[in-house]
Amino acid sequence: MENMKMNFDHPSHRTHRRHSHPREFGHRPPRDSHHFEHERGRDRGERGGRRRMFDSGDLRLVLLKLIAEQPRHGYDLIRAIEEASGSSYVPSPGVVYPALSMLQDLGQISEVASEGARKAFAITPQGTADLAAHAERISELQARLAMIATMRERTDGGPVRRAMENLKVALRNRLGGNDTDPKIVHDVAAILDDAAQRIERL
Repeated sequence: MENMKMNFDHPSHRTHRRHSHPREFGHRPPRDSHHFEHERGRDRGERGGRRRMFDSGDLRLVLLKLIAEQPRHGYDLIRAIEEASGSSYVPSPGVVYPALSMLQDLGQISEVASEGARKAFAITPQGTADLAAHAERISELQARLAMIATMRERTDGGPVRRAMENLKVALRNRLGGNDTDPKIVHDVAAILDDAAQRIERL
C-alpha cells in the first residue's frame, strides 16, 4: 500500500488569515447651546444610588436660573437648592460642578472675580437667551422644588416623624428575617394599604 502524503500546499489545507477592519465610530454631534439633554437614570453624585431629583438638563436650567439672579459659586448654588426644597434635596458637588462646567462650555455662564478661592459664575447673554427660551420649563422646575418644600413642612412634624420611625423599626424587625411567613407579608401589606387609604380620607 502506498503511503499517502498530506499535501500542505493544497488550498484546502492552507491557513487563511482574516483581515480585520477597524470599526467605524460615529462622531459625536457638536454641543448645541440651545439644547438641554434630559438624561434619565440614577444620579451618580447621590449616595446609595437614589433616583435623581433632576435630569442633567433640568439641573443645568435650575443652576442657570439661580446664577441669573446673582453671581454664585458652586457651594452657594448647592445651598440655594437645598433652601428652595426645604432641605429635602441637596445636590452633591459631584453633580453640580460638572453641570457648571457644561454651562461654561455652552457659553451660558462665565467665571467672574470673587472673594476667596471659590470660582463665581455670572450669566452671559447666551445664557439669558436660553433662559427665555426655556421659561416654561424653568417655572415647572421651580414649582417642583416649592412643592417638595411644602410636603417636607407638612410631614416634618414631631409626632408624624416619630410614627414613621416606629413603623420602619417594626417592619424591619418583623419582616427582616429570611424565614418570614408569606401570610405575614400579605397581612402587613394589607395593614399598610388600609392605613394609606384612611390617611387619604382625612
